[in-house]
Amino acid sequence: MAPVRIGMIGVGQIGKSHLSRYADIADAQIVAASDIDAAEVARVAEQFRIPDTYSDYREMLKRDDIDAVDVCLHNNLHAPATIAALEAGKHVYCEKPIAGSYEDGRRMLDTAAATGRKLSIQLATLFSLETKAAKRLIDNGMLGKLYHARSTGFRRRGRPYVDGYGTSNFVKKEIAAGGALYDMGIYHIAQVLFLLGLPDPLRISGKVYQETGMDEGRRLSSGYNVEELGMGFVRFADGLTLDIIESWACHLDNFEGISVLGSQGGVRLNPFGYFNTTCDMEMNATFDLKGADTRWHRLDETTSAYDSAQHHWIAALQGKVELLPTAEVALKTMLIQEGIYLSDRLGREVTAEEVIADSTSKAAH
Repeated sequence: MAPVRIGMIGVGQIGKSHLSRYADIADAQIVAASDIDAAEVARVAEQFRIPDTYSDYREMLKRDDIDAVDVCLHNNLHAPATIAALEAGKHVYCEKPIAGSYEDGRRMLDTAAATGRKLSIQLATLFSLETKAAKRLIDNGMLGKLYHARSTGFRRRGRPYVDGYGTSNFVKKEIAAGGALYDMGIYHIAQVLFLLGLPDPLRISGKVYQETGMDEGRRLSSGYNVEELGMGFVRFADGLTLDIIESWACHLDNFEGISVLGSQGGVRLNPFGYFNTTCDMEMNATFDLKGADTRWHRLDETTSAYDSAQHHWIAALQGKVELLPTAEVALKTMLIQEGIYLSDRLGREVTAEEVIADSTSKAAH
């Protein structure tokens, strides 16, 4: 089977991470890369042996020998580059979150549908061993009726730039659109939505904070105007609910890990465990996930197509497996995230319809 020929859009921190992953995927061939930093794209091209470079991705998209592109730009740049690539006839793999707003993400999905091209969002947590194990337990009825889940993400002191790593572009709404909820919360909320079967949010409430102290010089030079702590509560149909807490910085040692509760059992992802009551005895179970993964690979030749988000993307483009609905998961995650922001702004619970009506494009060109 012919390898998938890929053009990279953006070779910064995330772009280099994607390129390193592609180096381990035999069916992925990077044939071109674009970045506005000509010196950096030339350096990266030499490092990863990429034959052609461009300073304008639109020029790269004119090539008819590129099957797909990988978009590794800042959040508010995702929609313009993705839509341009889809309209140029390319499949698109885009870094998380889907975009800077629900409206921009919706336009991306609509364009993919209209052009008949595939769109996937980098949601690494959907391919973790813990997610795979939890999904098997849920799909086999081991939890019974699902009724509540918890999405958590914790950093004690991990705000980009102001805590000593990354650039200030991560902490400015005009570029990143959001803070902890967009940067890390996307992974955890999407992970839970996937396990719950991608339910439709009905009502959302939430609050965001920026209270932990930081270096005053970096505060001023960065233009820091996003949240470091986001909290939310989501109501779905049939009584299903989800609570959320996502931290870039807070004075605690950790949060309880992601969990899903059902009428017959519960599962926690970190550390992984399954809990139920058997013969009127409370049972806490652990699993040999690495051993299970080895066996799954031996028994099912498609298992390797789920080794990572990029392994899956390439396998789906080659027709080996159906593409998981990562774009749809990412869009519903964005709906919840924007719902938290809107609830915080209005001081009340909001409906999904209100969030959709309020959402506007944040796309930067």
